[in-house]
Amino acid sequence: MENKINYQKELEKEIKKWSELKVCPTILLHCCCAPCSSYCMEFLNPFCRITAYYYNPNITDKNEYEKRINELERLIDEMPMRNKAGLLKGPYEPEIFLDKARGLENEPERGRRCILCYELRLKKTAEEAKRLGCDYFTTTLSISPLKDAQVLNRLGIKLGEEYGVKYLASDFKKNGGYQRSIELSHEYGLYRQNYCGCEFSKSVQNR
Repeated sequence: MENKINYQKELEKEIKKWSELKVCPTILLHCCCAPCSSYCMEFLNPFCRITAYYYNPNITDKNEYEKRINELERLIDEMPMRNKAGLLKGPYEPEIFLDKARGLENEPERGRRCILCYELRLKKTAEEAKRLGCDYFTTTLSISPLKDAQVLNRLGIKLGEEYGVKYLASDFKKNGGYQRSIELSHEYGLYRQNYCGCEFSKSVQNR
């Protein structure tokens, strides 16, 4: 049986180190949408400097893609932060996701298609984190109850080793994080989509 790691405790240990060393590291935070980003930024912001990175080629509906990035931009503008977050908009390239997903269209949620999608987005985030000279990179994806934090963190740690940028392990859904993201969504009137992003997850949701 797989020995599961509590990645939220790992995150808390890392934050404790920052406090003891009196450092304020830079983090490239991959953001899938404003609601998921809300709690992650609220939690991390007191301890570090965040650049939100919106890179989601899985969202093949252009209107949906733009709606989510506009909401993320609005959230960053309106949310009070000790260290104001920046925003980096990645390229819109749905063809890359569709190529990866070819042959896996009927995979269930959390199946191989999803894992390839996580890897695609985390790899691009690692590349950008290295280019920008960030201390860490991580993702908001672990806040979702539908996302496997064990898989996400293993991928992130592996990519961090490959690119030479430390992956900030986390499981943001823990300790009421997911519930807090819902509260913040209501507080800021954020658009909350009912599917992850790709056309395949949307078709499952609409059945």
